[in-house]
Amino acid sequence: MKDIRVGSGFDIHRLVAGVPFKLGGVKVDSPVGPQGHSDGDVLLHALCDALLGAAGLGDIGDYFPDSDPRWKGVESRIFVERANEKLLEGGFRVDNVDATVFLETPKLGRTKSNVKGAVAGLLGIPSDRVNLKAKTMEGLGPIGASQAVAALVTVLISRQSVGITSPD
Repeated sequence: MKDIRVGSGFDIHRLVAGVPFKLGGVKVDSPVGPQGHSDGDVLLHALCDALLGAAGLGDIGDYFPDSDPRWKGVESRIFVERANEKLLEGGFRVDNVDATVFLETPKLGRTKSNVKGAVAGLLGIPSDRVNLKAKTMEGLGPIGASQAVAALVTVLISRQSVGITSPD
């Protein structure tokens, strides 16, 4: 019998001029980027929370607090790699990732396939198991005013259960 679990993660960052914009570990051409303690990659932060949450392992702040100077400026892929290692240690594997990024600009049309491939590579899964959607906020709120970017991620993880038998 399989142990199947779902996790979700959310992150939002203010956009500021002169900061590189990374999404899923991929550099995005933009005059503004997310302000954050690490590299501000909202997609990878939300993914890390979704992975940890699905396995019941807490959240990104438990492992990589923004109060710890060790994580200042660190690439967010490190967070995802460590969270995925914890899942693998527990016998879990990632089956599916579904992500939505909320931003007005830049448009992600041509970048989405690169981001999907980068996320799949971080998790060691085929890229067809990663879905990425980009949505605008129709000019509403700080995201709609191009002052912020956010991401919402849902993951499905599973492992073979030991000692669980189904009734005959």
